[in-house]
Amino acid sequence: MSNKKKYIGEVEEAKADNSALKVNQGIEQPPQVNPNFRKFKRIKKDLTVSDYVEGIVAGDVNILSQAITLVESRLAKHQEIAQEIIKECLHLDKKSIRIGITGVPGAGKSTFIEALGMEIVNRGHKLAVLAVDPSSERSGGSILGDKTRMEELSAQKNAFIRPSPSAGSLGGVARKTRETIVLCEAAGYDTIFIETVGVGQSETAVHSMVDFFLLLMLSGAGDELQGIKRGIMEMADAIAITKADGNNVQKAKLARVQYQNALHLFPQTEAKWEPKVLTCSSIEKKGISEIWETIKEYETHTRNNGYFENNRLKQSKYWLFEAINSALKERFYDDKLVKTELRKLEVKIEKNEISSFVAATQLLDIYFQKK
Repeated sequence: MSNKKKYIGEVEEAKADNSALKVNQGIEQPPQVNPNFRKFKRIKKDLTVSDYVEGIVAGDVNILSQAITLVESRLAKHQEIAQEIIKECLHLDKKSIRIGITGVPGAGKSTFIEALGMEIVNRGHKLAVLAVDPSSERSGGSILGDKTRMEELSAQKNAFIRPSPSAGSLGGVARKTRETIVLCEAAGYDTIFIETVGVGQSETAVHSMVDFFLLLMLSGAGDELQGIKRGIMEMADAIAITKADGNNVQKAKLARVQYQNALHLFPQTEAKWEPKVLTCSSIEKKGISEIWETIKEYETHTRNNGYFENNRLKQSKYWLFEAINSALKERFYDDKLVKTELRKLEVKIEKNEISSFVAATQLLDIYFQKK
């Protein structure tokens, strides 16, 4: 009997010395992570203040975005650099128009901003949209999805869209928005949009940093004149009735008459300007050019009577005090001793051992005596 091993099947047959089949061993698979990746890692250069300013003036969108990130940061070292950048950019301020846009829920702010933005860009202007996304009270996070809602506008070379988290500041308006405006104007953007969260609390803050305040309203959504606070209507330099298309055209016209009649009851504004009410359709692009012409008419009117510059000076003084209040609040809550005592006083308040007002007074005394 032969001692030669018998092989059965293809695999076994391939192992036989006299087999015509051959199985290659293959090559060794490379690791999933390149072990030499550190050698190729790009070293990010730390930009100086001069680098930032030069990049912003040159219209470099990446550097502008990085500078805005520094402005929004709460880190002390970032804030120090940011303030130096802003200082250098202040005297670079070019002629611009700042437009605040707010509206009732469902008015279609993002769709309207894209339609009006395209109208402005197509006329040869450079537009910056500072859209503030509401931050979650629970997690502190924001979706920051404005670029996905403004696909056409975000693809334009002369349009810059910067969504920022509100972080619960100023009733929904990002605390650093005004400083961001300075950087955008230094970058050559002659038209600035500031979109509010639209929660009914941020309009005053936006009004204090813009030249023109536009209020978006809907028709056919109940009693139009009861749908929004009177104070917001009094701040508006113009009201636009949106979604004036299809079966809603007649309702929009009726709402326009109602709002125009209501505005006549308000006292004349400091700008000596009579607010206008217009209708528009962002989808059909109807009435959009008329709204832009109204904004330009307002700008010409207020520049000629001196209100435009005087209002900006008044706003600068307002933001001086807002900056002081904000800085004091941050330093107070960041103080280590205050943090420690605050936790102790919270426990006492929960046990009804001390009132909230007495606890607040004690904390303030601790903070200022330490200083």
